[in-house]
Amino acid sequence: MQPDDPETRLTTAREAIAHAARLAGRKAEAVTLIAISKTKDADEIEPLLAAGQRVFGENRVQEAQAKWPALREAWPDAVLHLVGQLQSNKAEEAVALFDAIHSVDRPSLIAALARAMERQNRRPDCFLQVNIGDEEQKGGCAIDALPDLLAEARAAGVPVAGLMAVPPAEVEPAPYFALLAKLARDNGVAGLSIGMSGDYETAVTLGATHVRIGTALFGARR
Repeated sequence: MQPDDPETRLTTAREAIAHAARLAGRKAEAVTLIAISKTKDADEIEPLLAAGQRVFGENRVQEAQAKWPALREAWPDAVLHLVGQLQSNKAEEAVALFDAIHSVDRPSLIAALARAMERQNRRPDCFLQVNIGDEEQKGGCAIDALPDLLAEARAAGVPVAGLMAVPPAEVEPAPYFALLAKLARDNGVAGLSIGMSGDYETAVTLGATHVRIGTALFGARR
């Protein structure tokens, strides 16, 4: 293996996750590594698939539709997560394509997803996104709106796998990760989609069940 090839990067990330999990008294298998393949072409994704990575994340429905059907023909066990914002009018396509959706943040989207799931008889795992830093430019429901949103999702039959958040940039993320973990416990939710390339080890020590890693696996964005 070369020092900077995809297989080496994947091994490094997996070892870092395992180390962080051990520090927290957790098992590495409790953490799902999502390789964020947004803006990456199929020929950039295939080396990670060949190295054994099977869970990938995309930001946009249209971009995923353009490349993943062909990739899944070659690797039918690949699992696809939507980690970017989702418009309600794309709910039908998202339910058809993705195995999990991490950006459920409003009642109108819950209603659209519920209708699409009923029509397709397909129920991707959903994560409710919380605007953990109360930032105007970010998606996610307000912290105090979470219990009502969770109740709506459950009443609509939308499967809630966990909570997701993106902490404010350029600040220590640990307090935000810890707050989301507390919100999950308080609301009886198991999953925590937190942590990206720069802070995923911290996220694992604070309970992350899903970490979203792009740059550390693919290199800098174009």
